[in-house]
Amino acid sequence: MIPDYWLKQSNETPLFENILWSRPEHRSTAGKLLIVGGNAQGFLAVAEAYQEAMNAGAGVVRAILPDALRKTVGAVLEATEFVPSTPSGSFAASSLNELIISSTWGDAVLISGDLGRNSETSAVLESYVQKYTGMLTVTKDAVDYFYLTPEILLNRKDTALVLSMAQLQKLGTAAKFETPFLLSMGMLLLVKALHDFTIKYPVTIITKELDQLVVAHAGRVSSTKLKKDIEIWRVKTSASVTTFWLQNPSSPFESMTTALYEENI
Repeated sequence: MIPDYWLKQSNETPLFENILWSRPEHRSTAGKLLIVGGNAQGFLAVAEAYQEAMNAGAGVVRAILPDALRKTVGAVLEATEFVPSTPSGSFAASSLNELIISSTWGDAVLISGDLGRNSETSAVLESYVQKYTGMLTVTKDAVDYFYLTPEILLNRKDTALVLSMAQLQKLGTAAKFETPFLLSMGMLLLVKALHDFTIKYPVTIITKELDQLVVAHAGRVSSTKLKKDIEIWRVKTSASVTTFWLQNPSSPFESMTTALYEENI
């Protein structure tokens, strides 16, 4: 028996059609998104998120990168800011204030990943997530920085995590959540675990189980079956769900579920 908190979205009809009907008609009212990420070795996650957010209908998109990428990026991205970087090319401690100030510009922030591995950057992220109080989406390797301090993410309001099942397993284990997230647990057990998890924690979880994308928030869970399975999905999905969410800030579950329908047609 399917529990009443589990909603299945078909490819033919979105669960929440009103989200589509109420979308802004002009970019001037479609919201502002700030994307944070990259390190000296690459910025593909930022570039992909930037393009996907524009495709999804964001009004204005800006990116913040470590200044080690200044020469590499050049004019590739139209609206880009650079903040101080470590000698290895990641976000330096001195970038924190600039990140916070820049974040006041946007309606939402997406930390898109490709951050590299750096203890100084880890400290920056932890402080940033605690000091920035707006709508925040975290994905890709940015999630990995919080395995030692999961409560910083999980107890934060207005937070969406777009993560793989392996990452969800590690985060749940780190938080000592009573039900382990297993890679082979199947949809019914996963939905029940996410139901309990998002009642306990105020975050929104977006993950992928086999060929289905799943959204969980405040005990409700939706699943959207992909028309074709995709292996590389987190950056694209995070940009899409964040764009819909910033346009419907009081309806994270409905807006993100609808974003997955739009992404899948």
